[in-house]
Amino acid sequence: MNIAIIGASGFIGSSLREEALSRGHTVTGLVGRPERLETRPGLTAQHADVQKTEALAEQIKGFDAVLSAFSGHAQEDVEGYYTRGFDNILSAARKAGVKRLMMVGGAGSLEVAPGIQLIDTPEFPSEYKATAEGARYALNQLRAQDDVAWTMLSPAAIIAPGERTGSYTLGSHQLLTNTNGESAISVEDYAKAMIDEMEVPRHENERFTLAYTQE
Repeated sequence: MNIAIIGASGFIGSSLREEALSRGHTVTGLVGRPERLETRPGLTAQHADVQKTEALAEQIKGFDAVLSAFSGHAQEDVEGYYTRGFDNILSAARKAGVKRLMMVGGAGSLEVAPGIQLIDTPEFPSEYKATAEGARYALNQLRAQDDVAWTMLSPAAIIAPGERTGSYTLGSHQLLTNTNGESAISVEDYAKAMIDEMEVPRHENERFTLAYTQE
């Protein structure tokens, strides 16, 4: 497949890029600093600014799928930057006629009890709240529209570098945990699940999640 990855040099975007390349997909990395990506077979890098809708729309035309690992965590106004950036990405996808938009989501909007999302619990870390609010906003906006086909993958509560095990549980709206109450996934397994979904869609116009549930 010929795909574009917004944020292909970031924490999760890098793993999505490497997973896609390892399977023989052609990847265009849309990044703020293309010099960070070394051009190699199957990979090209382009400068992109998600705050410029018209230019972004031109850049994402014609791909089989567009994956967004966009994040505003390095900005002063994290939530505002994220929500504006997401709105522009969605508008650009609409203008470009994107076949499928796949979004990196957050764990904050997953339910820990009926009607209670993780982000709204007292234990949720304050330093991650602005990013989580942005991701929840993005999910609600995606659900409210039907112009662009989409999928969002929310990680477990903890996502960190680790192993690509291929052994994890998929879910929908509830936070998944193991028997000790731990909710975790490696960024490598996250990338595997996202590219699996890209290749064989099972969650069109839906959000899904994943985590290790075996100790």
